[in-house]
Amino acid sequence: MSYEEIQERYPQEFALRDQDKYRYRYPKGESYEDLVQRLEPVIMELERQENVLVICHQAVMRCLLAYFLDKSADELPYLKCPLHTVLKLTPVAYGCEVESIFLNVAAVNTHRERPQNVDISRLPAEALVTVPEHY
Repeated sequence: MSYEEIQERYPQEFALRDQDKYRYRYPKGESYEDLVQRLEPVIMELERQENVLVICHQAVMRCLLAYFLDKSADELPYLKCPLHTVLKLTPVAYGCEVESIFLNVAAVNTHRERPQNVDISRLPAEALVTVPEHY
């Protein structure tokens, strides 16, 4: 579903997610917080390895980046993870260096900035202000 379709069909869920994107859980889904907990053993194993290639969903990529770049739970859901992009992380003192290698594959921009108005009673146009163009 597109952001517009979710706002139209489920405006309350759309607003609740905007209020706390890290902890929000879609009905019968999982939150970023749930995903971080599920990924913890994977992250511990990644740290013990040499070179590793991880192919994953954007939500998983955000969780991994947040861990290796020491980002807060508040920042995690808004990390930019473009589709069809290789992110090369190289350990450096006090963190990681990130190199983006864009693959030549056409894709829509799915990144949505943090909205200012997260009120449940907001107008649909206000709810969709930060939705990227994708048509």
